[in-house]
Amino acid sequence: MNAQDQDHRREQGSQWYDNEAGPLVRPYAMTGGRTRPGPTGVRFDLIALVTLAGTAPEGDDDSTLGPEHRALIELCRPETQSVAELAAGADLPVGVVRVLLGDLLERGRVTVSRPVPPAHLPDERILREVIEGLRAL
Repeated sequence: MNAQDQDHRREQGSQWYDNEAGPLVRPYAMTGGRTRPGPTGVRFDLIALVTLAGTAPEGDDDSTLGPEHRALIELCRPETQSVAELAAGADLPVGVVRVLLGDLLERGRVTVSRPVPPAHLPDERILREVIEGLRAL
């Protein structure tokens, strides 16, 4: 590409186009300028588990959902995913995924749960004693 062609592309808004990546969309455009999930107050930690809601419709007839929302729904359709897995699968920054998940949560499309922390799991010793007690019956 010669210098004249490069100048012409720059004039046509080529700052929003990368030859290798294709059109670039800024993260704030995907989230409507928001940096925090909606008013639900749910924390979307990297390990928070996101599941497609049982009440979510199969078809994506909702015209208010963007392509990024739909991509997250499709990633959740086969199995529960963590926020980190969704960000990697959708190839989006985690901050953007958190805002988009907030939208989906408010619309009843997904549910969010937290894994049980290891400190709250029963002690292995207690579980072994229970098993031994059951075997003794």
